[in-house]
Amino acid sequence: MDYLSALEVYKEMVLIYLEEGRQQVNARCEGLEPWQVIGATIITTLGAVWLKGFLFQNESLTSRIKKQCFRVIRKIPFVSSGIKGQLDKVLDDMSASLCTLKEGMSYTKQLPPKGLSQSQVLDKIREYETLNEVDWEKGCVSGAVYWGDESLTKLLVKVYGDFAWSNPLHPDIFPGVRKMEAEVVRMSCTLFHGGPNSCGTVTSGGTESILMACKAYRDMAYERGVKYPEIVAPVSVHAAFDKAAHYFGMKLVHVPLDPKTMKVDMKAMRRAINKNTAMLVCSTPQFPHGIMDPVEEVSKLAVRYKLPLHVDACLGGFLIVFMDKAGFPLAPFDFRLKGVTSISADTHKYGYAPKGSSVVLYSDKKYRHYQYFVAPDWQGGIYASPSIAGSRPGGIIAACWATMMNMGENGYIDATKKIVSTARKIKTQVSKIKGIFVFGEPEVSVVAIGSDDFDIFHLSNALTSKGWNLNTLQFPSSIHICVTVLHTQPGVADRFVRDVKEQVAIIMKNPKEKTTGKGAIYGMAQSIPDRSIVSEISWGFLDCLYSTEDPRANGSHMNGNGKAN
Repeated sequence: MDYLSALEVYKEMVLIYLEEGRQQVNARCEGLEPWQVIGATIITTLGAVWLKGFLFQNESLTSRIKKQCFRVIRKIPFVSSGIKGQLDKVLDDMSASLCTLKEGMSYTKQLPPKGLSQSQVLDKIREYETLNEVDWEKGCVSGAVYWGDESLTKLLVKVYGDFAWSNPLHPDIFPGVRKMEAEVVRMSCTLFHGGPNSCGTVTSGGTESILMACKAYRDMAYERGVKYPEIVAPVSVHAAFDKAAHYFGMKLVHVPLDPKTMKVDMKAMRRAINKNTAMLVCSTPQFPHGIMDPVEEVSKLAVRYKLPLHVDACLGGFLIVFMDKAGFPLAPFDFRLKGVTSISADTHKYGYAPKGSSVVLYSDKKYRHYQYFVAPDWQGGIYASPSIAGSRPGGIIAACWATMMNMGENGYIDATKKIVSTARKIKTQVSKIKGIFVFGEPEVSVVAIGSDDFDIFHLSNALTSKGWNLNTLQFPSSIHICVTVLHTQPGVADRFVRDVKEQVAIIMKNPKEKTTGKGAIYGMAQSIPDRSIVSEISWGFLDCLYSTEDPRANGSHMNGNGKAN
């Protein structure tokens, strides 16, 4: 049988099946009135639309079912009262730890009838400074303050003062700030090997930089017809991507990690890509364990599937660009790779600029255009802004520019040498301590510690009692130290390793001992299946930040809704 004959036979079979199907439908509809046929069609169509909307949402069906089940369970009287009692206790403890003032202090709740003199204001400021009990200057804190150099601080205070009233929203009034912002972006693009078409903007921090990239790629996905854009990212990616997905109506698809290397599972990432994928994400390094994701491999996926790839270098961006010259070569991670279309990097971390500055960079201007917002028909005139904020503090931009110019390449390379050397020293020494282990092979500034023998939060509590302030992590339970210039001071790293070794030895004498204090709370939070309870505790924490009630004065506490009684 030749090809044409086979095609004719296939055609005849299709027609026979279609005719049989037509007869079956007609037979089932025989005796029905027209309104019944139309009504059944409408109901079936509406049902199909509802089912599609129910099944295909940003939040998975499994997650939604779990939430609904927990809502029903929490309506049971004795369960509800039990949970409320425990929540009140946790929130009371939280309020006491965050809101307690020193003897004689009180909150200011209304404007003074007569303005204070400048000397009086400064006296008040000095009073507020006494509330600080964490000695970060001595290198006891993980991350948070990345330098604090006195001479640099004086420069930043002077520069910020000179530009305190400036606003980049008015480039015609403040052309100097416009020039400085453009130069901060261009210097950053150069550091990340951007070409002549590379570009970017200055933002208020890493979260805004990430939000801007996600917003740009969401709009690109909309343009190509994607109705439900998805972000495909490692589970270790920063929570700012969760925030971006929440704000912009996207779905965050978390890709698991290799449990040994803590790098993203490439096979799983490839499987996660579908027609709704709007962007891929890598971290260099990721926050929890300080591991560099395999950007080269993910870049190949981005090119293969014609997808944008965002590299989140918010944490270590201003270290990794200098590591090669500092003697610590890394695999390519930036615009040298064809698939990398955007990068976020915080100038207020290892760029040593004051808090409130970051950059989001693009390989080409066509991507940045999707980040912009323009309202062409506003009565107040054409409104256009490059990022989320309208008015922005020109003083921060000027201070960021001043920091980069003052540090210079040599200053950054020298700082990078000290930080990476210290981090690797800590990693090597801690790895030798029996009872704990280091996650993966950290290459930059973060060293994460876990244990198979005891609750690692027990060690966190012990180190806190020794004056250390570390980051506690979950899924899996771990703690980490983010090394800064302050940790490179003589003796700091040695003291940290010594304290870890001593405390682990004590814990290993009774490794099954129950963890208490904040460590117990954090460990408990991981085990709670109803994550809405964790959210309520978090709301209470955030409410405490704005509380003007001293819990010692009236015994007030936060109720289960996170509000002060």
